[in-house]
Amino acid sequence: MDSKLDKFPEIREPVRALCGRYTGEYWRKLDEAREYPEEFVAALTQAGWLAALIPADYGGAGLGITEASVILEEINRTGGNSAACHAQMYIMGTILRHGSEDQKRRYLPRIASGALRLQAFGVTEPTTGTDTTKLKTTAVRKGDRYVVNGQKVWTSRVQHSDLMLLLARTTPLPEVKRKGDGLSVFLVELGAVAGKGMSVRPIRNMMNHETNEVFFDNLEVPAENLIGEEGKGFRYILDGMNAERILIAAECIGDGYWFLEKAIAYAKERVVFDRPIGQNQGIQFPLAKAYVDVEAANLMRYRAAELFDRGEACGAEANMAKLLAADASWEAANAALQTHGGFGFAAEYDIERKFRETRLFQVAPISTNLILSYVAEHVLGLPRSF
Repeated sequence: MDSKLDKFPEIREPVRALCGRYTGEYWRKLDEAREYPEEFVAALTQAGWLAALIPADYGGAGLGITEASVILEEINRTGGNSAACHAQMYIMGTILRHGSEDQKRRYLPRIASGALRLQAFGVTEPTTGTDTTKLKTTAVRKGDRYVVNGQKVWTSRVQHSDLMLLLARTTPLPEVKRKGDGLSVFLVELGAVAGKGMSVRPIRNMMNHETNEVFFDNLEVPAENLIGEEGKGFRYILDGMNAERILIAAECIGDGYWFLEKAIAYAKERVVFDRPIGQNQGIQFPLAKAYVDVEAANLMRYRAAELFDRGEACGAEANMAKLLAADASWEAANAALQTHGGFGFAAEYDIERKFRETRLFQVAPISTNLILSYVAEHVLGLPRSF
C-alpha cells in the first residue's frame, strides 16, 4: 500500500530492496532469541544509509533530516525495527554541531564507514527520569581527565556500540544560576573503559530491544573527550531533540503503513459467513480511520522536517509530529490485531511483534503527556504545569 504523500523514490526503493532481504522470519528468530540484528545493521551501515546526516566532508551522504526520516520509515514499513540503530543518526549531531574540528575528523569518518558505532546515549537515570536537570551522575575534573560516578538506565545498544554519548553534572546543582547549567557531554570510548569503572546490566523487556542499566564507579574519561564547553551540555542535548522527534515520528509512520497493509490484505482474503471480512464496516471503519490518522501524521512529519532542514524553529512541529505519529501507529496496530482476530496473536503473522515494538513510542523517547505539556506551555501560552 502506497501513501499519497510518498516522496524520494530514489531513497525508498534501494532501502526497501535492502530490507527485503531481511524477512519476517529473520526478525521473528531474533525476537524469540532476544538477539541484536547484527547482520541487518551491518548491511545498512555498509550501504551508507546510517551516515545520511554526516556531511560529505566527513564521509557521509550530507542529506537532510527529511531524507533521513524516509530511510527509517522504510525500515519499519517493511517490517523491520529501526530502534536497533536509529540513535546513530541523531546522536551524531551533537558531535557535528558542538564538537571540535579534531573530534569531528577523529570520529565522524569512522562512524560513517562503520568502523565505529555510535549507538548509545547515556542520559536517563532511575531516580530522575525525564527531569534531566536533576540527574545525579557526576564528572569531576582531575588533571587531564574527568572522573565519572553514578548510574544510567534505559541506555540502549551500549553492548553493540563502540562509543557512548554521556551527560553528567560537572557543577553541582546548588551552584548554578539556571538548573540547565552545569551539565556536560562526553564521548566515551567503550572499548577503552571495559572493566575499568563501568559495568552494564541488561534489562529484559517486552520486545527485543537491547537496553541496560549502566553503573559508573570512578570511570576516567580523557578531558579531550568533552564535547563543546563544560557546563553547556544540556542545551547541546536539547539541540538534537527535534531531530530525534522527527526521526521517531517517521518510524511510527512506517509502522502505521505496515499494519494497514497487513490488515487490508488479510481483510480482503479472510472469508467468514460467506463474505470477506473487509466487507464489514466493523472492519472497514477502524482501518479507514487509522489510514487517515497516519496520513495526517505524515504531513506533520514532512512539515517539521522541512523547517528543520531550513534551520528554522520547529520544536512545536517536531513534538506534534511525534505525538500524532505515535498515536496513529498505535491505532493502526490495534486495528490490525483486531482484524486478524486470533491469528493476530500468532507469532508467524508478525502482528504481535510489531504491536509490542510500536507500543514503545507512547512512552519513549518522550511520553505523550510531556509533549502535551510542551504544547500547552510553549504553543498555547498556558502556565507551566511542572
